[in-house]
Formats: sequence, C-alpha cells, structure tokens
Amino acid sequence: MKKLIFRKFFKDLTVFFITISLSISLIIWVIQAVNYLDMVSDDGHSFQIYFLYTLLSLPKIFSKVLPFVFFISLFYIILKYERNNELLIFWMSGIHKSNFVNTIIKFTLLYLILQFLFTVIVVPKSLNSARTFIKSSDVNVFSSLVRERKFIDSVKNLTIFVEEKSATGLMKNIFLKEKIGKNKSQIIYSKKGKFDDKDKDFLILFDGEVLNQNTESISNFSFKETEINLNRFSTQKISDFKIQENSSKNLIKCFLNLAKYKNLITDEIRNASNYNRENNLQENCYWDNFERINQELIKRFILPFYLPILSLIACLLITKSKDEFKFNKFTYLLFLLGVMIIIISELSIRYASENYFNNFFLISLPILMFLVIYCYFIFKTKIPKLT
Repeated sequence: MKKLIFRKFFKDLTVFFITISLSISLIIWVIQAVNYLDMVSDDGHSFQIYFLYTLLSLPKIFSKVLPFVFFISLFYIILKYERNNELLIFWMSGIHKSNFVNTIIKFTLLYLILQFLFTVIVVPKSLNSARTFIKSSDVNVFSSLVRERKFIDSVKNLTIFVEEKSATGLMKNIFLKEKIGKNKSQIIYSKKGKFDDKDKDFLILFDGEVLNQNTESISNFSFKETEINLNRFSTQKISDFKIQENSSKNLIKCFLNLAKYKNLITDEIRNASNYNRENNLQENCYWDNFERINQELIKRFILPFYLPILSLIACLLITKSKDEFKFNKFTYLLFLLGVMIIIISELSIRYASENYFNNFFLISLPILMFLVIYCYFIFKTKIPKLT
C-alpha cells in the first residue's frame, strides 16, 4: 500500500518535471536560437549548420533550469496533495512525516545524479562538440561571407571589404586587413579577385598591392597575381576555446598542476606568457585562468548538491496544514526561500578563488544549509534523526 502511494506521488512529480523542464528549455532554446541567427547572416553558415549548432546547446540549457524546475515541481505536487487532502492518505496509511521526507530525499538523489552527469560530463562534451562542429564547417564560409560595400569583421584578425561582387563570383576593389601579432598588420588591396573554383579556401587576387606595417617600419610591394589561404582563419564566435568546453578530467588535471606550482614561483614568473605556454598540459591551462578553472570546477561538482536543500524546503510544506492560519503566507515564504537558495548557489561560484578557506566554505555551504534546515524540520515535527 505504501509503495503504491509513493509510486503515484513520484509518477506525478516526474510527469510534471518532464513537462515543465522541456517547455522551459525549448522556450529558452528558441530565444537563444534567434540570437544565433547572425551565424547565418554574418558568419555565412548554412541554416542546417546553424540549427545543429544551437541544438547542441540544449544540454546546457536543461542543466541550468533543472534545479529551479525540480523545486517548482516538488513544491507544486506537495502543495497540490495538501490542498486536495491527498497527504492525509499518507498519514492514515501509517507513513510518518519523517519517513515521507526521508523517502523524498532519497528520490532527490536520482535528480542529483542526473544533474551531476549533465554538469560534469554531458554539458562540457556538448559544448566542445558544438565548437568543433561549427569550426569544421568554416571551410566554405568565406565565399558566402563577402557582401558588397560592407566591412566584414566577424573573422578573427581579418577585416574584408569588397566594393562589387558579380553573380559569377568576380569581385572588384578588394580590401583585406590582417592583424599579425600585437603591433604588426598587413593590408592588401586588389583591383579584382575571386575564390578558387576548386578550393574555396583560396582567394586569388589580381593587380594589387601589399602593405606591411609595424611600430618600427612600413614596407610595400605590388603583385600581378597572388593567392591567399583562408583556411587559417575562423569566425570570431567559435575560434576561441572556452574553459566551459574542457572536460572535467582535464580541468582537474590542470587545477592540480597549477596548484602544485602556486607557492613555488613568484608572481612575475607565474604571469609570464612564455612560462604559461611552456607548462601547459592542455588548452587554457595557464595561470591567468586559474581562478576561472576553480570556479568552473565548483560549478560542476558542488551545485548539484543544492538539490537536497531545495527538496527539504519543499517538504517543509507538510509542517503546516492548509486549514491553519496564514498557510498561504507560509507557502509564499517557502517558495521565496527556495528561489533565494538557487540564487545563492549561482552567486557563490563567483567567490571561488585561490584562497583555500573560501573554497572550503563554498564546498561546505550546501552541507551546512541541509543540516540547518533538516534540524529545523526535526524541531517542527519531532521526528527521529535521518537514518
């Protein structure tokens, strides 16, 4: 009997959770997809590539909304059962409020594992796949990128301007500016040019001039015909590798190695770019990113542990009856408390730093919150300790 009652409760909770999480995730995905439309217009990618790229962002969206949707779902189902007097079935079947809460917490662990898998494995993998996928599609991007009388700067370190472009692909009065290093650039002007028919990675220019300039000197030369390999360029949006795209294994490896040298070297050596590059174990593993790596690890491994806290807050609804005075006010306060916990969990990541005390506090915070709220629950219901 007890199993049947809980089975119905968890079925209602799961159905509501899936419905709300999919709805919210799809709404956010559509809004985000609209913001990515410039990939088609500015970056020259096809609509198919654009769609698949945005599709790979769904795991990140789902992972972000999961804590809030879980809290909303559990809060709503318990409140619904209370208002419909369905919770009385639990108490009349001999289920103590302590057993009810303990069972809910155990069930919450399934959602915790789900979010843990998403934040630690699925999301970094999907973000990395998205970047790799879109970057591999840059092969034919330049031919569709060029537009008449418009400066195109969505290509990293390269600005393109074409005064005229015919239907056959012939371009006139072409201007290219490439940034080379910190203080060096190259400007190319050509009267006409076209993309190679066999390989769109190559831009063939005719009757032009090249101007090389840096802080110390300027040089120039003319040419009748030259080829430029565009394969080494990529669009701004996907060329830079982000920490969020690193696997958790690589981030941990990087963090441990950077922490090992933390107290052995001076700030001057630590911040030297040549030292950073020589000691890199993987991309983005250098001192300037140490704090961001620390924050990313805490976000992946610690945030899922706020779910049991949200579960406990929702369960506090059973400490009062709907017939009691100010029950509605109590409901609103509990809901606001849950939202505040979600906000605190997100904001706490920003305080991750090189300071071990700060990090220890951030790691301990969800445990402390859980114990405080559970002790309050014990006090209100006079139940035995959780076993």
